[in-house]
Amino acid sequence: MASLNEIRKEVLIRVNPSESERKKVHDLAKNLTQKVKKAAKDECMEADVRIEGSVAKNTWLRDSPEIDIFIQVPTTIPKEAFGTVCLKIAKKATSGYKQIERFAEHPYIEAIIDDVWVNVVPCYKVKQGKWLSATDRTPFHTDYVKPLVDEQMGEEVRLLKRFMKGIGVYGAEIKIGGFSGYLCELLVINYGSFVEVLMATGNWKEKTAIDYEGYYDGQKDVKKNFAEPLVVVDPVDKKRNVAAAVIKERLDEFIAASRGFMKNPGIQFFYPTETKALSATELVKKINARDSTIVLIKFEEAATVPDVLWGQLYKSQRAIRKIIAQHEFTVFRDAVWSNEKNLNIFVFEVENRFISNMKRHLGPPIQKRIECNNFLQKHVGADSTVSGPRIEEGRWVVDIQRRYIDVVELLKEKLGNGVAKLGSKVVAFSLEVLVNAESLKLYFAHPDFAKFLTEYLKGNPKWLEKKKTE
Repeated sequence: MASLNEIRKEVLIRVNPSESERKKVHDLAKNLTQKVKKAAKDECMEADVRIEGSVAKNTWLRDSPEIDIFIQVPTTIPKEAFGTVCLKIAKKATSGYKQIERFAEHPYIEAIIDDVWVNVVPCYKVKQGKWLSATDRTPFHTDYVKPLVDEQMGEEVRLLKRFMKGIGVYGAEIKIGGFSGYLCELLVINYGSFVEVLMATGNWKEKTAIDYEGYYDGQKDVKKNFAEPLVVVDPVDKKRNVAAAVIKERLDEFIAASRGFMKNPGIQFFYPTETKALSATELVKKINARDSTIVLIKFEEAATVPDVLWGQLYKSQRAIRKIIAQHEFTVFRDAVWSNEKNLNIFVFEVENRFISNMKRHLGPPIQKRIECNNFLQKHVGADSTVSGPRIEEGRWVVDIQRRYIDVVELLKEKLGNGVAKLGSKVVAFSLEVLVNAESLKLYFAHPDFAKFLTEYLKGNPKWLEKKKTE
């Protein structure tokens, strides 16, 4: 455990903000609060302005401070005005800085001010449980967590957040499908410390339920009311699962990493080594050694809200995987990468680029007279029939010609009109299908994609890599 304690100390030095850093962030938060209040007054909007999130709860990480300013407006404000007027207020309060318009249930502003990410978000001022928008709960979350998280508990939360970032499961956005900051706070509150969270996680069953406030009558009652693989009942809303965004893959990765860390603690769980992209020679050698086919589907698309983009990308990924499998190509693995601006790339690894021209097609048992007659009418003398029909083991069988024997031809034809909901003239005109070494030009033109593909080819989590001797 000495090693674990040494790692804790080292990580805490990196994640705990200094007094000067705290002052900078809190002064900026107060200054922004005043600007938002003034902008709201200028728009004749009655509003309470509050600091929320990790800064308000003292659980923010030193290297990634993020200030959440919430504009609480009366419930009498109609939804239309709620979005437009509050957006105008947010833009005015952060004018002069880089602004990004985001959209959740309604639009909000993300800005970068003095190297600090700032979110200015509208919500309704409601009574607990009388939610009118998804963000209405946030002030209640802040008020719930603050009394339960002192300075020591704040450190435990920071350790958990940094651990989750290091293993790639932090973030409830669609791109990640992982754990939110609020969920991290609730896990630490429930179990007591970072280490106790990991110890408990290593023993989580197929479906785990946490109900800190005891709203339900035991685990079975909780599980009966929620379908997700991990259930953490929101202390301020018993009908909401705080872990609803956590997909099974991220949950499994967290469980495995927790077990790995408790067995063999290492700093790489928190701060993985930077990926060095393979050279051209290494890349080709790595691909050839697999004796499979790496297919890249590249297309351009105008930038959109990240959550919308990634939702569409994942939907398209599933649709393409289904197309490939339906035409009897074996998919080993697949992944998707995007720069979230103008370039998106699907990676599909198939067993073989080409499959045989002929496939065996089973017909009905000989006892089924009508079905047999229909089968024969369809296949006797048909252009697609290579051999047969004939009787084998009590049923009709025919060998037929496949429509597609080249996965590249299949994808080019099927995706020529776009990709799922992203289908557009832009996609149709820019879509390219590349195989194996054909990817080299794309690989070297985009360093971030090169790192992504390098990690894909390695195929294991970074924390599982053997530690290098110092």
